[in-house]
Amino acid sequence: MDWGTDLWDQYDGIDKHTQSGLDLVDRYVKFVRERTEIEQNYAKQLRNLSKKYLKRGSKEEQECGFTNHQSFQDIVNELNDYAGQRELIAENMMTGICVELTKYLQDLKQERKTYLADAKKAQQNLEISFKQLENTKRRFAKEWGEAEKATQQAEKIENDTNAVKADVEKVKQHAHVKTHTAEECRNDYAAQLQKYNKEQNTFYYTEIPQLFNKLQDMDERRIRCLAEGYSQFAEVEKKVLPIITKCLDGISMAGQNTNGKQDSLRFIEQHKSGFERPAEVDFEDYSQGIKPASSDANLNQPKIRTKLWPFSHKKTKFQRINADKHMSPAAEDYSHLPPEQRKKRLQSKIDDITKELQKELDQSEALEKMRGVYERNPQMGDPASLEPQITQTSQNVGRLRGQLTKYESWLAEAFRGDDSTNTAVNNNQHCSMSADPSQNIYSEFDEDFDEDVETPIGKATALYTFQGSSQGTVSITEGEQLSVMESDKGDGWMRVLRANGDEGYIPSSYVKF
Repeated sequence: MDWGTDLWDQYDGIDKHTQSGLDLVDRYVKFVRERTEIEQNYAKQLRNLSKKYLKRGSKEEQECGFTNHQSFQDIVNELNDYAGQRELIAENMMTGICVELTKYLQDLKQERKTYLADAKKAQQNLEISFKQLENTKRRFAKEWGEAEKATQQAEKIENDTNAVKADVEKVKQHAHVKTHTAEECRNDYAAQLQKYNKEQNTFYYTEIPQLFNKLQDMDERRIRCLAEGYSQFAEVEKKVLPIITKCLDGISMAGQNTNGKQDSLRFIEQHKSGFERPAEVDFEDYSQGIKPASSDANLNQPKIRTKLWPFSHKKTKFQRINADKHMSPAAEDYSHLPPEQRKKRLQSKIDDITKELQKELDQSEALEKMRGVYERNPQMGDPASLEPQITQTSQNVGRLRGQLTKYESWLAEAFRGDDSTNTAVNNNQHCSMSADPSQNIYSEFDEDFDEDVETPIGKATALYTFQGSSQGTVSITEGEQLSVMESDKGDGWMRVLRANGDEGYIPSSYVKF
């Protein structure tokens, strides 16, 4: 069954059907294009989310040493890779479906237009032929009627006894002419009818079936192409599913890699001071009246024990700023650190110097080999040209070896003096307050139970000037550097600390990290 045979008289129906098919292709292209826009927006939002929560800076890098922090960063990174796959889906859909179908649709429109135009032209030619047939038919009918009338008139006059012979001959001649003309019209009508029937047969059995079958073939090709587009809608995503699954597996692995015990041990390594716990406080009996050899001003003066609470008390903003200004610089041998932290930092420094020293030694060896080659083959280069590099490398090796010896001696000192240092530090902590009799022991105990020192959670830059007029807010100026004390919890505000010590709330949209 085909359109040319079964739908020979359904030109209008075929016209509407093929147009509907092309409209469907165009509609599907629009549908896929909107899907790609959704994918692109989704991927963009995922990338922005990943960028927002991706940690940067030394503090964040230190936190990422803990498995729970690092696992979260792994999730953020995997989500960023996942966003890339959504972008790839959008790109492949656009190029593989939208672009290809749009191009194919234009070709189909032109092909359909050509076939329909040919069908109309064939129909117009048949209509012209039919009009010519009608004209010859009407002329034949007219001439035949006139011939019959002339013949009847001639017979009437011929039967009239009073008619003149000349008139009879004239009428007979006229009837003969009319009859001859009618016969010619009859022959023309018969020829035109034969011609029309042949053209009509060609139109209905050859031209129209061929054109309608071509339209059928075009429509079936359109459907097959559209079906491929339907399948590709899923195949595009299936192709990236392995990578998406890998991203999701990475997120699952991040949860499995989180180890609370390991994080606890790392936290101990980072913050263990190495100090011994303070010894018990001895009872000092002042009721015996024993007078020390010191001056009377220090008579029976109680010894004040330094606080060794494990909890730090909260400082005011101005105290923190003042402490930062007067903070002593870090010692090169890290003697300002607790024993355990000092040993770790010294060992890390030794490892870095060792790597750098090995790199310089490798370079020195390479330069010596190159100089030997130049000396044996002067045409390859001048040995003297390597002297500056050899000298510089030698100086670097000497400098690094000196540093390595220095830090190794400090590390050995740290291990040797571990026990004595702990004892000395504890004793110093117990007795350092004794020299200041004016200090009030009771006021110190009041400060011991203050809240912990609040640490900023990040830095931000003011994008706009904000006048904090309501209670609890703070004014900021454009370009000002701020310390973020509390992030936005969904209410559109965050708490910040200014460089001058002012602290308060500002709109979250007024700053950038």
